[in-house]
Amino acid sequence: MTHPYFAKARHPRVLAHRGLVTAAGEDSGVWENTAAAFAAAHAAGVEYVETDCQVTADGDVVLFHDATLERLTGDRRAVREVRTRDLVRLFADHGGLLTVAEALDLFPTVRFNIDVKTAAAAEPLGPILADHTHRTLVTSFSDAHRRATVAAVLRAGAALRPATSGGSRTIATVRALSVLRLSPARVLRDIDALQIPERQGPLTVLTAALLRAAHARGVEVHVWTVNDAAEMNRLIALGVDGIVSDRADLALDTLSPS
Repeated sequence: MTHPYFAKARHPRVLAHRGLVTAAGEDSGVWENTAAAFAAAHAAGVEYVETDCQVTADGDVVLFHDATLERLTGDRRAVREVRTRDLVRLFADHGGLLTVAEALDLFPTVRFNIDVKTAAAAEPLGPILADHTHRTLVTSFSDAHRRATVAAVLRAGAALRPATSGGSRTIATVRALSVLRLSPARVLRDIDALQIPERQGPLTVLTAALLRAAHARGVEVHVWTVNDAAEMNRLIALGVDGIVSDRADLALDTLSPS
């Protein structure tokens, strides 16, 4: 059965990678994974926003990709060492910091794809996501982080588990089984999507066999991160269900029915 996360939404899916930073946003100094980036994605007509979470020194689950502040700010401190209020100040002129709870409240119609970057986020995410499982997908490179988060959500009283995307080990196993033409049914139990790069170094991750194996189990395949219109069209023609893009506005224009 299709998870409600995918119900009554456009197909192929367009997932705004960390929101949408437009040219105007870049000129204004807007950062990824901010209130301004999500508002721009929503204004463009995006239904799905891909984002990431880390935990601050105060235990708040905030939307931030990296383990440290260095790439965005030049500060080498880990996010877990920084107070939430200090992060709020850092983000004030760059689009605005959001916690996961704030994002869900501010954008009640958006479906969030949340990458759990740290084990510390799993337990606090439980009560935050419990009332929003119909519009949240939990993913992580770590299958353990994903499973721990889903378990926390269900312990918090959710009647429905969130949608999920398999981690690195799940993806590698499905790819290997598909080459051998063996069923991935057990591996894909409670998995709703595989979110993958087309290639990882010299390895082609997206194959016709993987697509067939996933689709046979009702599992969608989304490819990241695709910012070229011709590449988007090529991937959808191969049978991919969704595109994760920094240019969600371009993806919507490219993939919307004429």
